[in-house]
Amino acid sequence: MKRALLGAAIAALALNASAAQAATATGTAKAKILRQITLTNTSDLQYATVISGATASTVQVSTAGARTCGSGLTCTGTATAANFNIAGTDGAVVDVSGDANVTLTGSLGGTMTSTLSYSAASVTLGATGGSFQVGGTLSVGANQTAGDYSGTFNVTANYQ
Repeated sequence: MKRALLGAAIAALALNASAAQAATATGTAKAKILRQITLTNTSDLQYATVISGATASTVQVSTAGARTCGSGLTCTGTATAANFNIAGTDGAVVDVSGDANVTLTGSLGGTMTSTLSYSAASVTLGATGGSFQVGGTLSVGANQTAGDYSGTFNVTANYQ
């Protein structure tokens, strides 16, 4: 009987020993939700009116909208950089990218190429969003064909 009681006591201790070794913990599930980005073009890249010359040259519009008319060209009218507004989550950082070039096609034939420049590679959104500008350098050929020229380019804004 003593042996049976002793055996039962040892078995009880063994069961309690493994229970004493058990541990539990909790984990946390997390998610960060960002508002969908909206990207709106509020002004176009405008080189304005250019009178071509006998030699090829360029017209540059900075991301601030300042125009530089190349040698042999005459530029008139108001130039503007393209402006894009970004709406999204306040405080979030948005990467900005887009086409490096755009081809402008004339209404009476002819083409010209513009190399594009971006005012920022990333924008931190505020309570009212953020914005960036696109300028460019237009290559105007010698005696460029007259007409109204236009071309479209793509820009992208993505959360970091």
